Amino acid sequence: MLHQTFFVATAVVLITCSNKTDNKKPTTDKTSSTSISTPDKESIEKKRVTDFASRLKKYAVNNGYNQSVCYLVDMKKESGENRFYVYDLNAGKIIHKALVTHGSCGNSFFSKREYGNTVGCNCSSLGKYKIGKKYYGRFGLAYKLHGLESSNSKAFERFVVLHAHSCVPDNEVSPFPICLSNGCPTVSPNFLQTLAGFIDKSKQPILLWIFE
Repeated sequence: MLHQTFFVATAVVLITCSNKTDNKKPTTDKTSSTSISTPDKESIEKKRVTDFASRLKKYAVNNGYNQSVCYLVDMKKESGENRFYVYDLNAGKIIHKALVTHGSCGNSFFSKREYGNTVGCNCSSLGKYKIGKKYYGRFGLAYKLHGLESSNSKAFERFVVLHAHSCVPDNEVSPFPICLSNGCPTVSPNFLQTLAGFIDKSKQPILLWIFE
């Protein structure tokens, strides 16, 4: 059964971005988070991602998953910013990062990112996932996702999968948002090939953690 996904056209998103509250509001407050210098932001990013990766490695060791690489998605970041990370667990560092969608929850625009775990909700689900078998569906290459927590236990039943779509750019577009999905972590076609390279060669399932 094919995964059905609704996307907001990129051009429309850019035109109507002032109505999409996924964007940060302009501020002149020099003490606000938006004024943090790039080196400081990168340091905070690395520390946060490394913390979650360390926790995920312990889970991988205890449950028989790939202990060399993992995937992480930080939903605290805006959709126009790179927030999907490939993390080298042996080297302890981020080796790739890119854009990824979040679910629309059935709305074209909404005031904040929302999460859900019911069939038909069209929302993203937070939690750890096992990346399963690949297949070719409506959007070409895709990978089944199996939710490992109560917050995402319906992922397989909801047809939430890892796949690509041309509406996702290869580079950051912040402060503009990118397209929305029906809950699938959707990446650019080029980045999916990067992810596939790790998944297809791995003898053990790779873990994905979508967190906030």
